[in-house]
Amino acid sequence: MGSRFPSHQLSNGLYVSGRPEQPKEKAPVICSTAMPYTGGDIKKSGELGKMFDINRKSGHLGNQPSRNTSFSNAASNSGPVSNAAGRSNYSGSIQSGVTGTGGSSRTKSSSGPLNKHGEPTKRSSGPQSGGVTPMARQNSGPLPPVLPTTGLITSGPITSGPLNSSGAARKVSGPLDSSVSMKMRATSFAHNTAVSNLNGEDGYSIKGSIPTAIWWLVSLLFVVGFVAGIFILAAIHNPILLIVVVVIFCFVAALVTWNIYWGTKGVIGFVSSYPDTDLRTAKDGEYVKVTGVVTCGNVPLETSFQRVPRCVYTSTCLYEYRGWDSKAANPQHRRFTWGLRSMERHSVDFYISDFQSGLRALVKTGFGARVTPYVDESVIIDINPDNKDMSPEFLRWLRGRNLSSDDRIMRLKEGYIKEGSTVSVMGVVQKNDNVLMIVPPAEPISTGCQWAKCMLPTSLDGLVLRCDTSDIDVIPV
Repeated sequence: MGSRFPSHQLSNGLYVSGRPEQPKEKAPVICSTAMPYTGGDIKKSGELGKMFDINRKSGHLGNQPSRNTSFSNAASNSGPVSNAAGRSNYSGSIQSGVTGTGGSSRTKSSSGPLNKHGEPTKRSSGPQSGGVTPMARQNSGPLPPVLPTTGLITSGPITSGPLNSSGAARKVSGPLDSSVSMKMRATSFAHNTAVSNLNGEDGYSIKGSIPTAIWWLVSLLFVVGFVAGIFILAAIHNPILLIVVVVIFCFVAALVTWNIYWGTKGVIGFVSSYPDTDLRTAKDGEYVKVTGVVTCGNVPLETSFQRVPRCVYTSTCLYEYRGWDSKAANPQHRRFTWGLRSMERHSVDFYISDFQSGLRALVKTGFGARVTPYVDESVIIDINPDNKDMSPEFLRWLRGRNLSSDDRIMRLKEGYIKEGSTVSVMGVVQKNDNVLMIVPPAEPISTGCQWAKCMLPTSLDGLVLRCDTSDIDVIPV
């Protein structure tokens, strides 16, 4: 009598319901062969060395280009490596002789460079050291350009700098003239926002020290005095008024002439006699004078002709002497005088260490700040029609600025404030977030009348820089 429910008999003779269980397959036993110990010597690595293009004779990596490989279903295993005899080139993956469930074979990915012992090396972003240059392998994409191991971090593509994609110097068509490099350097200073271009010819001017209204008033009084004196002399034959007017006019003319020729020295004397201020006790907004050692900021300068590096102020001026039939250097150039033909004056922000307190302050003379420099300039070269061909560097300097070198009497002067020099700075103290700065004042500062020196008052606009380069003492910083 049959049953609708299946049943089967166990090995002990007992009948149970249900279908008999299927016998389970035993997992294959994986036997791994111990790898021979090589002690780090790639000459003893056998077939494994052949797979990674290792020269067994020399013990160094082969100079083969790295190949881009693509791996799929990559996994690590501890089984033996299959025999790959006769293979001299690595094709991208190592086939393992281990057979897993379902008979599928597994692959082991081995990418990256090897060191001199044949072991995989760790990737690093810095320059590699040692006698062997590792070759980085990538999974996909083009090979990156080889960069010079300078350690310098730059922005922009590799093709935008002076080096090409291989790290060598980029070739430029045609020779680069030194005058062209001078012109490029001068243009870079002129268009740099961190550099202040000082276009004033001199720090002192008699016209700027006395208001225009006073000039017209004094001139009108002298005209009236001369007319009245001449009229009284002609009418009553009394020359007293005319004599008084002439004496006063001579005194005023002598005073003006004295200030024209000695006005700059008078201002320098005022700056030198102004007392130094201790920055520890200086208040915010106080007008002070600080004397100390100069340190360059983020943008150091270089002089135009002598190429003096790491300066905070540079001045290069070209003067010409005008004779009776000579050409004028500028529209205001008078005969038998020296006239300014070209001037390059620049200043940048710098730091000064106060001698009084030892504090360090930032002097804001860059970014278009108003600066009145009183820095001594020295004569570099005197040129006349007889010796103009004896200085090729000066001729190149002229060509770099599109200046003619015809039959003219010229004089080149240059002054600078180098890092480590002792400088006196006059400005307003400004404290902002524990940062001590010296900035230009909002209004010009008057020196007042110096009666002992017969000096008229003059105005000091902006920051005042004073440096005596005749006896300069540069302190290494």
